[in-house]
Amino acid sequence: MTTRMIEYFHASKFGNGARVAKEIQKQLAARGVTVSVHHIRDANPRQLPPAEVYLFSSPGRMGKPIGSMRRFLKKVDLPAGSKYAILTTEMAPRPDKTGRVPSEEELVAKGQRVRPIMNEILESKGLVNIAEDTVHATAMRGPLEEGWQRKLQAFAACIAPGQDTAVEPHVDPSTTP
Repeated sequence: MTTRMIEYFHASKFGNGARVAKEIQKQLAARGVTVSVHHIRDANPRQLPPAEVYLFSSPGRMGKPIGSMRRFLKKVDLPAGSKYAILTTEMAPRPDKTGRVPSEEELVAKGQRVRPIMNEILESKGLVNIAEDTVHATAMRGPLEEGWQRKLQAFAACIAPGQDTAVEPHVDPSTTP
């Protein structure tokens, strides 16, 4: 049995992303997966270490990944076919005047496109998305949404279902019709 390796690159601004990175590292270690975590300011996107999966994490700002992450992803140099996953930290959706929380589709229609933009950049390089999800923050500096650790446990199971099992894609239930 070989040890699986994931390289995790995040752009935490207020600490939410760093907290998520630490937790996903712990969740994956419990599955026998080695995760090397890097803030993008300390990594060279043109010389990323070899890995089975690359995990990219960005906070959302004005409906997009922050600028430093977009620039990093545009410079990423990986072989076509490399597997990647996306895990974002974004503000929790706010209820409208009637108290209804907008759906994922409604948020995207209003310009909330953090994951779609990241996917567009990476897929244009021939990389293969195997999973994506979002952890919401209740305020800019946190705290994170209730149950965020369980959400990461499910995400970890999607990107590393077991040493002898192929990686299966994750579908975010909030985007399923």
